[in-house]
Amino acid sequence: MKNCFIINTRAGKNSGLRDLAEDLKNTSADFKIYRTKGPLDATRFIRKYCTEHPAEKIRFYACGGDGTLSEVVNGVVGFENAEVACFPCGSGNDFVKYYGGRERFFDVEKLITAPAVPVDLMKIGDKYSINVINCGLDAYACKTMNEIKKKPIIGGKNAYYSGVVKSFISNMKTNAMVYADGELLNEEGELLLCTAANGTHYGGSFRCAPRSKNNDGLIELCLVKPISRAKFITLVGSYEKGNHLEDPRFAEYIMYRRCKKVTFQGGEDFVATVDGELCFGSELTIEIVPNAIRFAVPDYKDGE
Repeated sequence: MKNCFIINTRAGKNSGLRDLAEDLKNTSADFKIYRTKGPLDATRFIRKYCTEHPAEKIRFYACGGDGTLSEVVNGVVGFENAEVACFPCGSGNDFVKYYGGRERFFDVEKLITAPAVPVDLMKIGDKYSINVINCGLDAYACKTMNEIKKKPIIGGKNAYYSGVVKSFISNMKTNAMVYADGELLNEEGELLLCTAANGTHYGGSFRCAPRSKNNDGLIELCLVKPISRAKFITLVGSYEKGNHLEDPRFAEYIMYRRCKKVTFQGGEDFVATVDGELCFGSELTIEIVPNAIRFAVPDYKDGE
């Protein structure tokens, strides 16, 4: 199998990419390196490559953060000869937290020889999500994060938390209706936040979908109803740790479903995020695509 390392040279400020280059020098694997030239370039490159080499077995490695992985996934989907792997050296790296965290994916030799297992994707419009699609407080936090991420102090690693603070001040309620397989979950048409998940984490540390299975053909949907700022402060720690589905304090505020189709119906300024990327539209439909790609997992154990 050929191995193609898709490197986002703008991802992160660590030595991960330098370590990768050194490790690749010591491997006997058949590999090539492609450095992206800008947004969505990875997707375009992969689709072109797979179209031109339909019989070649190839594994594409997303070397960067969540955005790089998203681009690689959207490039590979639909090509049976291609697999996805992740060398998580960027920011966030939320999807690999499903498997315990990014350290598991840093051994290049193990990554190259790792088994590739079927993983579901969520489809929204013409885009695919491997991790989380969300709206409400989190989406507006992400919108703010993108606006300030290059600013000192409040940007960088603090950008998501800065976005949450701004949303906490001005976006504690979003007007939108949410349907799970046709069932309306919030007749009042309001929510604090809502996550449609295939993975388990987002926002760096928030374990939004602790029960998620990324290969069961189902979306894990969790809607949190509007709450006061004081109540939010008392509950956010439990939500971050992933205890919200068992915490009795959440019982009256949460609607939880496992489903195959989700629809968000919002207003003209409605925004969602798809693996951290902004998505606008007054009505957005999400559908699960079972076993859409094959994803390399070092030391994979049955049942993960």
